[in-house]
Amino acid sequence: MQIGVSTASLFVRKTTEDALSYIREENIPYTEVFLSTYREYNRAFGKLLKERLAGGKTKVHSVHTLNTQFEPQLYSVNPRAAEDSFDILEGVMEAAEEIGAKYYTFHGVARLKKTPFRMDYDRVGMITEKIFSACAAHGVTLSYETVHWCYYNYIGFFREIKKRCPGLKGTLDIKQARQSGVFYGDFIDEMGSDIVTVHLSDLDENGKMCLPGKGCFDFAELFRRLKDVGFSGAMLIEAYQGDYGELSELKESVEFISELSERIF
Repeated sequence: MQIGVSTASLFVRKTTEDALSYIREENIPYTEVFLSTYREYNRAFGKLLKERLAGGKTKVHSVHTLNTQFEPQLYSVNPRAAEDSFDILEGVMEAAEEIGAKYYTFHGVARLKKTPFRMDYDRVGMITEKIFSACAAHGVTLSYETVHWCYYNYIGFFREIKKRCPGLKGTLDIKQARQSGVFYGDFIDEMGSDIVTVHLSDLDENGKMCLPGKGCFDFAELFRRLKDVGFSGAMLIEAYQGDYGELSELKESVEFISELSERIF
């Protein structure tokens, strides 16, 4: 099992490259690189990240981007907006290729407006297939994430898009599932063996997010459900800056997840 930490867990505390250096120095085996702004969406930045990985054992499982900067516009009805966004995506994939990322954790369209809408699965599926192909050209597989404020916040979306984009994979974020009001097990049942990435976090007795192992969430049950669908991907801690104190707590959380997963998988 691939256990690690997303650089997003160090967002604001460290720059992306320094966060990656820290994860490498701590010998954390896997990471997801959170590219957080336009100047990071290019091959040159990917080369910088590759240099930061040199000499260490950390492997990059996936990349993630700051969704609202360009991902929604990939689906835009405005041709210029869509073309610009695909150009940005190309830069992201060049960076991902440099660091050997296998997956692109993807949010897609942000549902910020509360007005009713009808999902056009054929159109969304067609564009998703185009995005998938753009990623595949760089050896990266598109993975749609469960996000409460984006398209994949209900059961059925992944199934429908998968019909139209057969190679599509999935990312389960357990905190986002909770915020969507959907039991995470239902997302596991829908995505099944297509789950390649799981974002882990915990909740304390007061409902505040914290690092895995510091709260009350039943990770053993989560792992059993993942095992039942044949999961063999990456489980990555993704926390917010206020969810923990010292950086050393991240390594402790990795050790907690690693020990528990070894008993179940």
